[in-house]
Amino acid sequence: MLKSAQSRAWICSRCIQRQIQGRRGLKITASQHNESRSVNNIAPGALHDDRTLRQIFDSPNIWKEFSQSAKYGYSGRGCGLFQNRYLTDPQGFESFANTSLWKAKRIVEKVLAASSVDEYKRIARDLDRLSDLLCRVIDLSDFVRATHPDDKFQAAATKAYMMMFEYMNVLNTTTGLYKQLQVATNTPEVVASWNEEELVVVQILAKDFAKSAIDLPRSQRERFVTLSQEISEVGTEFVDEMEPSRHQITFPSSRLQGMEPMLVREFTTWGRVSLPTIGGVSLAALRSVHDEEVRKEIFIASKTASERTLDKLETMLRKRAELARLSRFESFAHLSLSDKMAKSPESVNQFLQALSADNSPRVKLEMEELLEAKRLATGSPKFNAWDKEYYTSRVLANVKPKARNSDFISAFFSLGTVMQGLSRLFTRLYGIRFVPHETSPGETWNSDVRRLDVVSETDGHVAVLYCDLFSRPGKSPNPAHFTLRCSREIAENELEEASLSLNGLFKSAQEAANDGMATSIASGSLKQLPTIALICDFSTNSNPRMPPSLLSFHEVTTLFHEMGHAIHSILGRTSLQNVSGTRCATDFAELPSVLMEHFASDPEVLSLFARHYETDQPLPYEMVNDKLALEKKFEGSDIENQIILSMIDQEYHSHLPLERSFSTTQIYHDIQNKHGVLPSDPPGTSWQGFFGHLFGYGSTYYSYLFDRVLAKRIWQVVFASGQGGKSVDRESGERMKEKVLKWGGGRDPWRCVAEVLDDERVGNGDEKAMGVVGSWGIQRR
Repeated sequence: MLKSAQSRAWICSRCIQRQIQGRRGLKITASQHNESRSVNNIAPGALHDDRTLRQIFDSPNIWKEFSQSAKYGYSGRGCGLFQNRYLTDPQGFESFANTSLWKAKRIVEKVLAASSVDEYKRIARDLDRLSDLLCRVIDLSDFVRATHPDDKFQAAATKAYMMMFEYMNVLNTTTGLYKQLQVATNTPEVVASWNEEELVVVQILAKDFAKSAIDLPRSQRERFVTLSQEISEVGTEFVDEMEPSRHQITFPSSRLQGMEPMLVREFTTWGRVSLPTIGGVSLAALRSVHDEEVRKEIFIASKTASERTLDKLETMLRKRAELARLSRFESFAHLSLSDKMAKSPESVNQFLQALSADNSPRVKLEMEELLEAKRLATGSPKFNAWDKEYYTSRVLANVKPKARNSDFISAFFSLGTVMQGLSRLFTRLYGIRFVPHETSPGETWNSDVRRLDVVSETDGHVAVLYCDLFSRPGKSPNPAHFTLRCSREIAENELEEASLSLNGLFKSAQEAANDGMATSIASGSLKQLPTIALICDFSTNSNPRMPPSLLSFHEVTTLFHEMGHAIHSILGRTSLQNVSGTRCATDFAELPSVLMEHFASDPEVLSLFARHYETDQPLPYEMVNDKLALEKKFEGSDIENQIILSMIDQEYHSHLPLERSFSTTQIYHDIQNKHGVLPSDPPGTSWQGFFGHLFGYGSTYYSYLFDRVLAKRIWQVVFASGQGGKSVDRESGERMKEKVLKWGGGRDPWRCVAEVLDDERVGNGDEKAMGVVGSWGIQRR
């Protein structure tokens, strides 16, 4: 089955050479752009680029002078969005989609007509190119329709997206493609000719076809399509329309002592306070109201979903179970996990139980501290579920104020210095750096977007990174990483095809083969390079007399996390796009990004860049230590909650939804009572009705915990927890790159983990391996 990008979009790279000449500190000359010229690996301007990198993020005036699009204003015309020559205006999306569709149909005809051994040998690359043509339009259009401020661009992108998505669905029901793939995989001479990447891609496609029930009789395939649509509809309704059983809860204002008076006043009428039962207000009440009975009532209301919400959830789960049985899987979890590292729900549960055993002693210690706080306050020896938020807040409030002084620590993290630090870190670890590049008119969707070329010491320019990091009205507040175009090798026949269809948009076949977007020649092969977009929502000030954008420590960690996805796309420059960068098993995709969070708090890494924006004094690391200690004080309890939710996710996607007695509420309470150290929710509550991730992450909610464990282990083993300068050591970085990052999804992730850790216990990726990983735990020791 052919797929577009995963829920987290990817990034495509572009390489361009540029020169910056200095006059009065900074005088910019726009570089002439020639994608086909050879790359110069020498970087004489590295120090200048390093300085400019900080300036273009910290100084609005320098950015305006630096960037053509910022200087002249966005016009929507010129070189095209992301230098895609079709996209100089909204109408270009139709041409882009139609051209890609024409190429895709030619490939389908070629695959269906294959009959010789040589033709079957090419099927792996033919289907990969077919997938790439679909993703070129779908991924880029999906990004534009969600991000571009112009309604006309949004509408045009949506139309292109729907056109290609429809065609992709047609292909997924084209049994001829599946049959041809089967012929190829059943021919030993063909299989023997495929390299490792090609074998992985074929395996991915074969599994996806199998999961889509393409080999079933027509009536059952039709039922599969109907069920898939119904699951999508009811799942969306479940997420969008979830609601509590009680929307408000009312108390006399005198019973809300301890809560912020101004907040109480906002919801008060004639001495009665009506609080919403879910959201920030109810959470604030649970953390501050002294009256335990009030907290109990608020807690129960905030944990009880409406019957309508629970009915939608259980309908979705039953339909998923039916879909799995129709596809000849024991359960939806078995279907979903068959192409993940975990492979089966049994392995996931092995991991979760081992992790729970490792985590429980920490939770018990945290509970003792909270119970002692309650004893001191009330004399009561009993600790209830509605006490947790209140006494956690009280314990944290007694921590020394210096550990909570977020304003002061932000002064050491201007956005420019953090970007500078990331570039310096990647230079030391992987031999790549960020080079600021002028944007041409129409290249970006907003004048605030900075473009960085990613330059390698050995390979020249290897990626293009568009950074949309500043807040503005109407922009999503959620940080995200998108791959707009994946790495892929462009074949000679594609250049021949492009040369026959040249028009006024392109100067050469090489340019046309990648729609004008970035290419480079490496090891004698022409490759399309990853083009990446990073989205954040950092506050900014256009007044040059005001401070630059200063990040909280949490925002620094967020930026490091998103850059972890980017580095996976940058270094995972595979020959086939189906396994490029972050296109890997979903329970492996978060590993590089979570690993980067460890670097964000390492003293050696912070010493590369963390300096006061005014005085240039280095950051006193004890401030970070205090903050980390505060954030991790009740980490065990947070991890237990995630373990419980992951276990619930597995049970909900087992065979149980097909039983008449199936009850999501009963399962929720049973798992809490069996596996939790923390007090369970009281009977009658049904918090699972607010567990929206059950739709998007069905049976894979464990993934983030899993990757947190793997990241911690790699941080300890490969980077020695930062000791002895290992966090900025090239040898450590090369080990991570060569064993993990460069493969994208083109190698068995268990093999990557076993080799980078030099631990063969996990090499087989079986239930035992999952248990070993769980036993490693998450907390730093």
